[in-house]
Amino acid sequence: MDFNRIKLIFHTVKYLRFEQIAYRVLYALRKRFVNKEYTQELKGTILPLQWSNIIEKSTSCLKKFEFRFLNITHAFEETVDWNYNQYGKLWTYNLNYFDFLNQSSIEQSEALLLMRDYVDRTDELKDGLEPYPISLRCINWIKYLSKENIQDHLINKSLYNQYLRLLDSLEYHLLGNHLLENGLSLLFGAYYFKDDVLYLKAKNIIEEQMEEQILEDGAHFELSPMYHQIILDRVLDCICLVKDNPWKENYALLTLMNLKATEMLSWLNEVTFKDDIIPMVNDSAFGIAPDTSSLLDYGENLKIFPRKVQLSASGYRKFTNDTYEFFTDVGEVGPTYQPGHAHADTFNFVLNTDKPIIVDPGLSTYNMGEIREKERSTIYHNTVTINAVNSSKVWAGFRVADRANVTIEKDEKNELIASHNGYKGKGIKHTRSFKVDLSEIHIKDSINKDSEAQAHFHFHPDCQLKVNSSKNEIQVDNITITFDVCNELQRSLYQYAHGYNNRLEADKISVTFRNSLETKIKIEG
Repeated sequence: MDFNRIKLIFHTVKYLRFEQIAYRVLYALRKRFVNKEYTQELKGTILPLQWSNIIEKSTSCLKKFEFRFLNITHAFEETVDWNYNQYGKLWTYNLNYFDFLNQSSIEQSEALLLMRDYVDRTDELKDGLEPYPISLRCINWIKYLSKENIQDHLINKSLYNQYLRLLDSLEYHLLGNHLLENGLSLLFGAYYFKDDVLYLKAKNIIEEQMEEQILEDGAHFELSPMYHQIILDRVLDCICLVKDNPWKENYALLTLMNLKATEMLSWLNEVTFKDDIIPMVNDSAFGIAPDTSSLLDYGENLKIFPRKVQLSASGYRKFTNDTYEFFTDVGEVGPTYQPGHAHADTFNFVLNTDKPIIVDPGLSTYNMGEIREKERSTIYHNTVTINAVNSSKVWAGFRVADRANVTIEKDEKNELIASHNGYKGKGIKHTRSFKVDLSEIHIKDSINKDSEAQAHFHFHPDCQLKVNSSKNEIQVDNITITFDVCNELQRSLYQYAHGYNNRLEADKISVTFRNSLETKIKIEG
């Protein structure tokens, strides 16, 4: 192993918590030396819960043995290969989640066929026996069995033993959204099986992790609006579960979940654009999570309503008026010990008028390789690069080594100034200021030492650009963008991610400058 790779690993591992390392070692040793079987018999009769779906899953089971996940359709011939991995691990995960049980329509005979087939072939399973897909699948099974009032001993036995497997493999080696999902799923299992062991572990995880993972302004600490929606949906499900199925005296837990759901709804309502689309920052993609309006309706159904919130701890800021919506990121890469869904996008921004104009290029794959690396890179966001180097060292799909640290210098209603040291290895600090009024946005980039830099601007595929290089000017619809002094204004094409495995060609402008650049965006009413 070469020195640079050792250095890269060191600057990644140094941010981890001790428990992440300890559990990783523990699970590796146990996998090698222990072969535990999960075949425990059930005692008594398991009755379905009171349940009806408020938010249904999108249709992913198209017909018998044909599925569509991540915009890729595949039909199995005679039986489902639950380990099928030709489209990457995330596609396999989705197959094993069983979300399709809770889509708008699925024949009961087909649903039970798929569940029983899964039970019969447990010994063959690979990715599906990992704790994250177990967590999501168990919730989906419980929801479906309860909604349809089905009592099936073999399915219930498998379901209970999946929870026992989950108890032995809780994702303390990862923490973050994975561990929280484990806990929320255990709560469903506890209520379904009336099991105190599952309940106590669920309660412990949910209370501890929700206090840590939900920031002061209501954002989930992994700073992906998509994952925020996913987790909020699960929290609302758990509130609904507890309210509709009296079993435990758990006032404190329900109060906490209600509080955190209110905070999360408030933050989500604040960052969502008028067209009900979230900013596709960090690992966010179209077509995966419930949209904001559906989550607001779900909250209203549970008597949980958003409040006005000031964006703060998440590092995101949003300026909104009748003419435009402007969203920007002046936050840290986070969370420190689990930045797997973070991009090297410090000082990135997004602009909407009555439609998207300047956009985050988004996310189209989790498969490690050139596309994933590019979509996480600084050059693929609306910010500044020095010599095409990333401001934070993203690598290996879900890793971050050295990362930019941000200092906010001014944070007022119409003006925001911040600097970061992502290029400290070159002795360079990048400062970016945003100043807004009713029809103009001024962006100023400053580099603290004599250096050449590039500012990048990614436009939505529907935008038709007119570029006047002699005037350092761009026109799109009713918007004029001018640059005070630039060495070169270059137009190119990039791949905009309109969901997983769905990329559209769009225009990008790169502006080369030395030391400082002033960008003025004028929007005609």
